[in-house]
Amino acid sequence: MAAGTRNILPELEARGLVADVSNRDELGAALAAGDVPHYAGHDPTATSLHVGHLIPIVIQRRLQLAGHTPIAVVGGATGMIGDPSGRSSERNLLDQETLARNVVGIRAQLGRLLDFEPGPAAAVLTNNADWFAGVGFIDFLRDVGKHVTINYMLAKESVRSRLEDRDSGLSFTEFSYMLLQSWDFVVLSRERGCRLQVGGSDQWGNITAGIELCRKLGGAQLYGLTAPLLLDGSGAKMGKTSTGETVWLDAARTTPYAFYQYFVNVDDVLAPSLLKKFSFRPLDELDQIIAMHDADRGKRHCQRELARDVTRLVHGDDGLRRAEVATRLMFGGGLGELRDADLDPLAGEIGCTDVTRGELEAGIGVVDLLVRTGLTSSKGEARRLISQGGVSLGDERITAVDRNVTVADLGTESFLLVRSGKKHYRLVRAC
Repeated sequence: MAAGTRNILPELEARGLVADVSNRDELGAALAAGDVPHYAGHDPTATSLHVGHLIPIVIQRRLQLAGHTPIAVVGGATGMIGDPSGRSSERNLLDQETLARNVVGIRAQLGRLLDFEPGPAAAVLTNNADWFAGVGFIDFLRDVGKHVTINYMLAKESVRSRLEDRDSGLSFTEFSYMLLQSWDFVVLSRERGCRLQVGGSDQWGNITAGIELCRKLGGAQLYGLTAPLLLDGSGAKMGKTSTGETVWLDAARTTPYAFYQYFVNVDDVLAPSLLKKFSFRPLDELDQIIAMHDADRGKRHCQRELARDVTRLVHGDDGLRRAEVATRLMFGGGLGELRDADLDPLAGEIGCTDVTRGELEAGIGVVDLLVRTGLTSSKGEARRLISQGGVSLGDERITAVDRNVTVADLGTESFLLVRSGKKHYRLVRAC
């Protein structure tokens, strides 16, 4: 990634990526003067990050493009505690085996979202378990705890809001989290020259506590920058579908198609701001897309471009292609020039029924195939649907109930697409 204009604070603000920033003018001058190593932390509470984690990563990516070194911290130590910020209840504590598995998954994702190739501003990946492993409880209280007063911690919104909730309260374990994250910042400033921490706005209290701890220990001037939390139209955090399923960055947990569709379906009002946050296109180009969106929101210009840009960021060009192919098939498109290699990864997303090539060579009755694929529950239902013109093989509407499906109906080397009505479809694969 080539360095551009180093002080990108105005750019971040124009894109709606800044909620709070400490010592803005000083930070701007530091960014303009040279490389400002910066970090964002991710606790390994699952094997994958989710959509809610993307904004700090996007900020780091933008900073990296401007010539500043990103440090991605996987919280192997803090993940054992759980951050109370922005939560109404305590996290479940994870065992070492689960944490280790989660760390591996998150490391792999961060490696795709930031540039770790050797060169200027190459990203660094680290685990805070590396520096907490040898720290004893008494040593930590003596060297860190004595510099942070209870009064200071109680003044932080993340702590105060939980203390005011009589039902859940705040355990001492969670209360200590702020100290642990503060120490992360100090260690990274000493060992990596880190001067800036970025995160969501619910991290502001933890970030400023780290800045203050470093000052009391006689360290360098540190800075903090937070972005607004991603909220849906109801004010809840974004990152879950309408059915309550989390939108993961791992393709094995949320397919590229489902990921793409999540952003295609965001609210019209939210789409322009999300496009500016997530897209790496110039703002003037985005303004043109937003103008088209406002002129005719029914065409969902913003949503489509948003979905394209975010899916490409997370899943790469191949993931985007797969998502768009699946979208085309789901909404009435044919197989066109697609090949087996295009459809193999989509079998799990669209649904696939395997038949032997010998069966197709002999011919399978279309009524039997509809039942076999689960598109109809009975042969009678299949016959009625065909007579009503509701069944298609590829682009061909089927009108005869005695029609046989053969290898001549394959749309690719091995696949054919069967549709039942407007919204139900199934791939059939000849094996």
